Amino acid sequence: MSSSEELTKRLGVSIDPETLRLALTHRSYAFENGGVPTNERLEFLGDSILGFCVAEYLYQRFPDLPEGDLAKRRAAIVSMRALALVARDLGVGEHIYLGRGEQQSNGADKASILADTMEALIGAVYMNHGMDRARDFVLSFIAPLLDDLRLIGAWTDWKTVIQEEVAAKKLGEMSYVVTGDGPDHNRTYTAVLTVGEQNYGSGRGASKKEAEQEAARATWQLLHPGETHPEA
Repeated sequence: MSSSEELTKRLGVSIDPETLRLALTHRSYAFENGGVPTNERLEFLGDSILGFCVAEYLYQRFPDLPEGDLAKRRAAIVSMRALALVARDLGVGEHIYLGRGEQQSNGADKASILADTMEALIGAVYMNHGMDRARDFVLSFIAPLLDDLRLIGAWTDWKTVIQEEVAAKKLGEMSYVVTGDGPDHNRTYTAVLTVGEQNYGSGRGASKKEAEQEAARATWQLLHPGETHPEA
């Protein structure tokens, strides 16, 4: 079985070889190989399809949830973290065409690259089979995500939770120290939450906001070892 056949078997849907290769071509590979087309246009398409399918699914599955709660759940499912989990479970990383630099820095397991590739694959399914099949493809991993322990609580606003707890317990002033690394087009941020003069949780993300949320979540876990937040 070829590499492409193995991947499409895992995905559960056929994609023609040319479109599949395009969906798996990262810009770093294109840059080193004469500017061949990248997966960025398919990623753009897949992102829109994913957002719609998730919104439609949540609207139907949770008829009593208000708009705000639906929005939080949608954000958790379409997040880089969630899509990267799906990509890792499917073994997508080993099939991505990467430049030498990304290969050497373990780009095949970077959350940002994995998430972007999943969106491109959604776009590829749509281009080959249309909206109904693309929806089925998206739904095949949406439902499990809602019950995935690795994502439970992802829609909790941890920054607000921690801010309220720090204020209630009078633990002192709190602030986030955020640093970034990597090129502008693929930057990763690290946040450390400081309360009083003590460092608590830290987190990483593709944006400052995501890194701060992760730091706040880690802080809550430090303050409540072994507990599960009631909103999770």
